[in-house]
Amino acid sequence: MWTISGLYFSWTDIDDIHGDQYKNLTPESVELSGLVSPTEISHPIPITQVEIREINNHPYYLINKKQLYNATTGAIKKALNKQEALSIAKRHMRADLEVASIEKISDTDKHHEYRNKLLPAYVISYESTNELKAYVSIQDATFQTVRHRSWRWFDFLWMTHTMDYEGRDNFNTTVLRVFSLLGLITVMSGFALWYVSSPSIRAIRRKGK
Repeated sequence: MWTISGLYFSWTDIDDIHGDQYKNLTPESVELSGLVSPTEISHPIPITQVEIREINNHPYYLINKKQLYNATTGAIKKALNKQEALSIAKRHMRADLEVASIEKISDTDKHHEYRNKLLPAYVISYESTNELKAYVSIQDATFQTVRHRSWRWFDFLWMTHTMDYEGRDNFNTTVLRVFSLLGLITVMSGFALWYVSSPSIRAIRRKGK
């Protein structure tokens, strides 16, 4: 399985695995005007970082990577709703894709396809034979990632390659270390067996005597 997964990785296009074929890779920029200064926003702790977010054609400030504020009024924003999440996904996905459903998730396990990413989030499912899904973070209103059948196969084979059956991304597992040593021993023993059994080597050794 380790060899098969390595062969699969070498023959696949990583951009396709990332789902680039389903994305709008050049979303249009939205013209922003009438913004208030971030210093005018009533934030409970010192502001150390400010980012601009566009949600449904309206500008927002993301303060300290935690809280959204209306960039024209300074009012705090309530949690991202489904319609706003759909507008974010629409901006980053191909226009011809049809939405099948949308749901909110609040937690994931170590094997979930959306593991180690911002939660809670909205999952937008599309009408597709590849079980296409897009994820939008509620916390910072960002388009997070795309998942589809080929990615899931890649993820499964990645687990067999790293031999991390708990979280999939740890390259320092004891199992992988043991099998890598066994693989090296197998290869070296093969060379040794060839050396002691090769008629050519035996002929050379006889001539040397």
